Parts: sequence; C-alpha cells; structure tokens
Amino acid sequence: MRTSEIAKRFLNYFEKNGHLVVPSASLISPNPTTLFTIAGMVPFIPYLLGEQTPPSRRMTSNQKCVRTLDIDEVGKTTRHGTFFQMLGNFSFGDYFREEAIHYAWELLTLPQDQGGYGIDKDKLWVTTFTDDEEARAIWKNEGFDPEHMQIFGMEDNFWTTGGPGPGGPCSEIYIDRGPEYGKDGGPSADETRFIEVWNLVFENFEVDNVKSKTDLHIVGELQQKNIDTGAGLERLAYLMQGKQNIYETDEVYPVIEAAEKLTGLKYGENADADVRFRVAADHVRSALMIMNDGVRPSNVGRGYVLRRLLRRTVRSMRMLGVRESVLPTLFPVSKNAMVASYPELEQTFHEVSESAYGEEDAFLRTLENGTTILDVAVSKAKQQDTEVSGEDAFTLHDTYGFPIELTLEMAQEQGVKVDEAKFRELMNEQKSRARADALKKRHNVDLSVYDDFKKTLESPIDFLGYTDMSSRSKVLGIMQEGKGSVPAVSAPATVEVILDRTPFYAQAGGQLADQGEIISDDGAVLEVDDVQKPIKDLIVHQCRLTEGTLVIGAEVNASIDVNRRGAIARSHTATHMVHKALREELGPQATQRGSEDAPNRLRFDFQWSKAPSKDMMNTVEARVNDRLRDNLAVTTQEMKFDDAIALGAMHLFGEKYGDIVRVVSIGEDGWSRELCGGTHVDHVGKIGAINIMSESSIGSGVRRVDAVVGQGAYEFNAREHALVSQLSDTLNARPDELAERINMLLNKLKESDRRLASMYESQLAQSVPQLVEQAATSAASIKLAAKNVGHFGSFDALRKTVLDIRGRLGEGSPVVVALAGLSEDDKPMIAVATNASAREQGIKAGDLVRNASKVLGGGGGGKPDFAQGGGADANKIDEALQALQAQVMNG
Repeated sequence: MRTSEIAKRFLNYFEKNGHLVVPSASLISPNPTTLFTIAGMVPFIPYLLGEQTPPSRRMTSNQKCVRTLDIDEVGKTTRHGTFFQMLGNFSFGDYFREEAIHYAWELLTLPQDQGGYGIDKDKLWVTTFTDDEEARAIWKNEGFDPEHMQIFGMEDNFWTTGGPGPGGPCSEIYIDRGPEYGKDGGPSADETRFIEVWNLVFENFEVDNVKSKTDLHIVGELQQKNIDTGAGLERLAYLMQGKQNIYETDEVYPVIEAAEKLTGLKYGENADADVRFRVAADHVRSALMIMNDGVRPSNVGRGYVLRRLLRRTVRSMRMLGVRESVLPTLFPVSKNAMVASYPELEQTFHEVSESAYGEEDAFLRTLENGTTILDVAVSKAKQQDTEVSGEDAFTLHDTYGFPIELTLEMAQEQGVKVDEAKFRELMNEQKSRARADALKKRHNVDLSVYDDFKKTLESPIDFLGYTDMSSRSKVLGIMQEGKGSVPAVSAPATVEVILDRTPFYAQAGGQLADQGEIISDDGAVLEVDDVQKPIKDLIVHQCRLTEGTLVIGAEVNASIDVNRRGAIARSHTATHMVHKALREELGPQATQRGSEDAPNRLRFDFQWSKAPSKDMMNTVEARVNDRLRDNLAVTTQEMKFDDAIALGAMHLFGEKYGDIVRVVSIGEDGWSRELCGGTHVDHVGKIGAINIMSESSIGSGVRRVDAVVGQGAYEFNAREHALVSQLSDTLNARPDELAERINMLLNKLKESDRRLASMYESQLAQSVPQLVEQAATSAASIKLAAKNVGHFGSFDALRKTVLDIRGRLGEGSPVVVALAGLSEDDKPMIAVATNASAREQGIKAGDLVRNASKVLGGGGGGKPDFAQGGGADANKIDEALQALQAQVMNG
C-alpha cells in the first residue's frame, strides 16, 4: 500500500466518523520561537488550550513536519528523518477514551478491502499509564489480548505541552516486526522489534509546575476533555510495505535508486555508503517540501537550515563518488514520489528546482576551491596529532568561502577537531579591521587634495537639506582613491562627488549621514552610501557609480532617502528630549558627552558618576513620552553664539562653534534648547514613542542610554505586548497579576527544589548501611564502596556521605569510597575518599578522580585523602566507576 493511500484511508475513515478533514498547515511555523512545524498537533494547540473555538469538535489531518535537531543522526537509524508526516485525529470536548481507542483499533485491524489497514491483531501491542485502568478495560472490551498490554509510568505514558496547560495519560500502539528483529517481550523488552506507530493522548487534567515528564503538579480535572492522537505515516508505511526503515518506502526510496545510478554503487552493500544514500534521499525530500512552502536558501533562520540540507545532500553524493551536479537528477525524482500526496508540487516545482540547482552550483564551486586546502590542513593535523588550526579554518572561510560548519563537519569525518575558538577570534579581528578600513576610506585622499579643491570654489556649497529632499545640482569635483581629483569616471567605480548644492546631510553632531542617489542628465547613476565633511564646509558624497560615465560639470538630480531621513530626524529630536528629561531628573550635571542618531534608534552618552536607579530611568522615559503627547513644536533659529548661551541653549563641552550658531528649541517656552546643526521633526508628536532599552557605564563618570524611537519603539512595544499576552495566557493571569503570579511560582519552585534535594539526600543516607556492609564483607584486600547514586541533591551531601562511609569502614584494611551521580543541575559528578591504609599502598583519591573524570568528559582532582570531579556525559557514570574500580584493583 502506497504512503499516499495509507494517509488517504486515515482521513477517509475519520471523515466517515464525523471528523472535519483539515489540510496540512505550512511547514513554516506561526510560532516565532520555532522555525518549522515540528509536530502534528501544533496547528491545533489554540483549540486544545481553549484559546480559539474550533470549526468542528472533531477534526483530522495529515500534517507536514520538519525537525532538524538530530540532523546528524539521519541515515544512521530507522527512525530519524528531517521531514515526516503525522496523521492525527482530534476531539475538542466531544468524544474521549472509549471512542479514541475504538477508532484506532478498528482502523488498524479492519480488512483492507473494507477501508482499513488489515494489520494482524496478534502483531499489535499497547502500553497504558500506570493509573489508567479505564483505558485497559476499554482495550479488553475491544478484544485486545491482555498479554499484549504493558503498563508504563509518567516518563513514557503521560503527556503535557511541557508547561502549564492540558495534560493526561496516553496509550501507545506498537507493531511487532517479528523475532528476526529482536527478543520477545513487548515494547519494554525491545523497541527495535516493537515499533510505536500511534499515540493516543487523553487530555483530562490541568497541570502546572512542569519541571520534567515525571515532576509536575496535577491541578485537577479539565472541564473540557480533549483527544489528541498522532500516528507516524512514515513508520506505518515502512511496516505495511514490509521495508526495513523509513528510507525504503515509496516516497523516499526512488531517490536512493536514482542515486545508485549516479554513483554506480548498490544500496545495501556497504554500511557507510548506505548512510550517505539515506542522507541524500532524506535531505532532498525535506528540502523540496520546505522550498514548496516558500523558503529559499540563505544564511539565517529557515533559509540556513535549508541551505544546510542541500549542502549535506551534495556532500553525501560527493562522498559516494559523484563530482558533478546531482540535484537536477534527484529533485525531479523526489517530486514525482511526493506529488500523489502533494499535487501543488506540480505548480511550484520549476521555481523551487531552479533555486535549488543554483544553490548547488554555487556550493560545488566552494567545494572545488576549498576541499584540497582542507585536506592538506587535516593531514597536517593528523601528522602532528593536533587539530586543524583556527588560521587554516579562517583562510578556508575568508579566501575560499568555506563555511565554518562545513569545515567542522568534514574534519570530524576524518577524526580531526578544529580550533573553532581561534577561528572566531580571527573573524572578530577581521570585522574590526573592516570597520577601521571603512572609517579610513572616508578620507581616502590626502586632506591637502580637499584643501586645494576648496580653494577653487567660487562660492560655498549650498546645503539645502533643512527644507529640500532633492535638488538640481552641478558636479564640481570627482575624486578616486589613489588618483585624487579626476575629470571623469566610468562605471563600475567607487567615487567621491562634490556638488554645488545638495540636500544630503553630512554626518555630524552624532547624526548619521543621509543616503540616496544622484542621477546625471546623461545617464550616470550613483548610489550615495555616505556623506562626510573631511574639512570644514566641504560636503563630500561617497558613492558607487553603477551605470554610465560621470564627468565634471554634469547636471544631476540629487535625491535623499526620505524614509531614512525621517527616521533619523525623529531619533535626533528624541535625543534632545532625553537629554532634557535626564537633566530634569538627575540635575544639571547630567550633561551630554556624545550621541548617535540612527534610523529608529538613538544612543546618548552623558556625564554621571553612578548608575541611575531603574525608577529614575522610568521617570525619564515617561517624561519624554508625556512631552510627545503634548506635540510640542520644534523651531530653529540662527543667532550669535553669546545670545544663544544667554537664552540657556545647551552645547557640547569642548565643541568648537562659530560666531553664528543654529539653535533648536522644543516647545514655545523653550522646554529644550540646544545648539544643533542637525535635522529634526517640526512637531514632537511625529516621533510617536520612545522606549529606553538600556542604561550602562562606558567609562569613568560616563553613562550611556540606548533607546528605540518611532517604528523601532512600536515594534518593541508590539513584541512586549505579545510576550505579556503569552505569559498571561500561559499563567492564566491578568497582566497586572503577572508579577505576583511569577513570584509565587518561583517561590514554589524554590520550595520544590528544596524538598527534592532533601529527598535525594535522604535516599543517599539510606544507602550508606548497605554500602558499608558490602565493602566490609568483601573478600578483596582493598575494601571498595562504589555506587552510582543517581541524583544526590547538594554536593555537600555527597561529600559528607563519602566521608561517613570511609569513617565507618575504619582503618583495618585499605578503603576506597567512590560515589558518583547527578548534581542539582544534572551534571555528572564523582567524589572519592581513601583511608590511611589505602594511601600507604599508593592509592590516592586525586589520581582516581582524575581518571574517572576523563571518562565523564571533564576533569577533577584534590588531595590524596579526598577528591572530587565532574564532566559532561551523564551516560558514562557507570563506565567511570568501572574504570576507577579497575584502577584500584590493578594498582
């Protein structure tokens, strides 16, 4: 039975039983915290949580999903795939356990000619939750073999969202693949032989304080009980099609067959090659489906995940010996395999495939350029028994375009590590150099060239930017790096242009420069990226000439980016207001020491000896926003410097001003008045809002405020509102109750942690007599008391227990006590103590801990009589204790 038919039968069955069939939601998750839809129930969460009213109380779907957290496991097991489909039926306050179990049992066992799956009843097993007697009774009433039922605890058979909300027991359905796949005894004996295919969740409880699958608080029964089930389509397909794994099903295996033809190799003959075949097949399908939902390769977010899938496909095929393009062969095969389930692929395939093929071409060039260099670096690292240097990794990235993730992956395949820390350091240095170079290029011609040019001007350059956003202008000068002043220049080129009149504001007084374009009457097109004044009164436009030829004397249209100018003007006026509000709150000593006015954000540095309190900064923010609502007028006036100071205008200490200065006043009464040559809004109401994001020290006696303005403030407030709404919904509290509710939960958490630690420590103390007896009665010459104690609470409790056991065993024989387990933050730790007799034989606690900690992936040490250590791999605690025991016994 084809995969598409399995899905069709599922949906048809539930539609006949009164369910609304819902199309799959997009793979692009609506949740901003996740990139993709990762589970079949995700689109139904608002209904399960009672946030929205469902269009039907009974619904069913086949949901597309993508998970890439375990991408490195793809191809190595029968279960790991990045793209998968989840069949599900859902009830929102309608039917419950009895119907859910009946539907699943009937669909699975109903003969195929009657619309079911026709699975042999004797091959089915189910698990139920410890306390769920009702589910077990219903299964028996359906005719299920009680011998094929197993009871599991909360770890396996109790479902929650992972946080406060609905939860409940579940019943999982397994298919027995037969004795050739493992030992008998049901899911508890062998989950390689017994494969879970369907999980029925009975949501009848409200839960909170969810710390783990087994550590949560059941508040009580839900008023509306829900059913949420999920059946893995790929698992059903490979079991019903008699295949060995999900990669051999009809929707995936055709890509493997196409890859066989490309490589000349046969799938199934070499284990390593098989993994690469499966990676290619899985990733091609995943990339196809992700792109079908609108994602395209990029370096961020979903686009980066997609790029990685495509590149891993190409790499896998290259390791199978194919050096030419593979996606033009594999992509159409995958489309043909999936189109029965997703007919829309026919319409999107041309655009999707062209994008994928272009990505492969670019990546093949990258591989060609960098692989040889990487191979040399890896060989050098192997010969010197070291790692690939950060310098080599940086060269691969900087010169050959090799992403660091690819270098790490390819080096790992050859058993070599990479000095990633050094690579990151070199990347940061490069960014710093680039910023410095950009700064130098603002003055890429000797300043004397500007001085000489300025002397040729018949009149000063006319700045029109206070009133005009564009102007008709004449090109007076063209300058190129290394050449100085030139009469003409042709595209493409980077040039500096001087006009007789300009609307472009040159960066000054903290305000960033305008950007825009200059277009000459004879067709030259220039993008203006920056505007500077390398010397007084000379405005220089730094441009990219993209089309045509620019000559001295050309008539041009000069136009600024109006949206950017408006955003910067709002920030600049807001900076003046923040300055005034700070002085009102802190006092006249809070004077400006610098600023930056950028689109939708500002930075303001001021003199102050200590950090203002949070209440003070809140008052400053509130004062500015109050004045915004007053919609104060902003006016400018030129006057003598002494007159401006007499009016009370603020000015930057140490700044040089001319005899005539420009005064910017906010409010008819001059609420704020500063000397300023920048651009501003005409009324402060146009700013919209301001939010202070942070306040910090940047040096002795100097503080810095960062704020968002206008659209930036709106976006920040929207995010804050969404967060508050989410917290309110999650905690079932009004926004004004959140602080109290969170404090209450934190207090509960602390109390729970205290009780949990007390319980662990009590369990630890109860194990002491048995450990003492076992060691004391041992026939070995060295009395060893060693145990994995699991969670032990505080490390102090573990230390005291180790010393207690050592004391009880006395000095009659050499004694070594070694206890290991998990700390309060789930890190593996070990504590070892030796008595004097053991130390006389050269057995030192520090030596034992160092070796055991290496097994745990960490380190440790201490004195000969007591030492402690830890690591990162909690799965190796038993192995670490075994290594310690061997060390003790072998001397």
